[in-house]
Amino acid sequence: MYDNDFESLEGAPLADAEAPPEGQRWSTWDVATHGPAPRPDWVVTELGAVDADLGVLKTGKEADVHLLHRWLPGTNRGVVMAAKRYRTGEHRLFHRDAGYLEGRRVRKSREMRAMARRTAYGKELIAGQWAGAEFAALGRLWELGLPVPYPVQLDATEMLMEFIGRDGVAAPRLASARPAREALPDLFEQLRAALLTLAGAGWTHGDLSPYNILLDGDRLVLIDWPQIVDIIGNPQGFTFLERDVTTMAAWFTSKGYAVDAGVLLADVVAEATSRW
Repeated sequence: MYDNDFESLEGAPLADAEAPPEGQRWSTWDVATHGPAPRPDWVVTELGAVDADLGVLKTGKEADVHLLHRWLPGTNRGVVMAAKRYRTGEHRLFHRDAGYLEGRRVRKSREMRAMARRTAYGKELIAGQWAGAEFAALGRLWELGLPVPYPVQLDATEMLMEFIGRDGVAAPRLASARPAREALPDLFEQLRAALLTLAGAGWTHGDLSPYNILLDGDRLVLIDWPQIVDIIGNPQGFTFLERDVTTMAAWFTSKGYAVDAGVLLADVVAEATSRW
């Protein structure tokens, strides 16, 4: 699906039997947690595969996203993925995490205290929890058929996932895209269907905006899920849900396709509460 030429990498010989060339690493597939099955056929699972970092795709306060090329030397089998690497204790972490973390639990009271006090150990735990939460969320959402990147693997605070784009160029964020006005009704229906499916499973994105939706051709892809919110389990769940809905309704309206935020919110809330 995302096989790329990258001739300088495909033909790179291994330096010796013990290590790949400088700047590369052996695939971490064997030590990682894997995404849901059945996995797409473009996922490279061979233990002899090599990873090479192609550079930063996006920087953020909580994580940086890199392009990573994984290929099997001596073959044409390879894929470019997005590698999301969460920042650890020495960096600023999740300045708004308190509300999102409500309703989440860890097994040990010592860990909960460390996280609450934001000790160095606690910050490491938070980074791991956010990475794990996003990876688990993407797996569940993928299985529900939602338009999200496929989560390939999780290794500590590094998550590898499907790269949404073509030839190493990422699909634009909706905020910077310029969809034709006649395309807006279909894009809105895609969004509405995703919100209803998500709410029916008991969740909302928690930070949905045009900045974390990609426009891949004529398809919306929702990204950045570490803060996914359990609508019922989180005391602020319906507040987050309302914000997600009103933010996106306002964007479509501003582009010339009028969306009644109240009607959309009522539909989504009805879906969220239908399983009670």
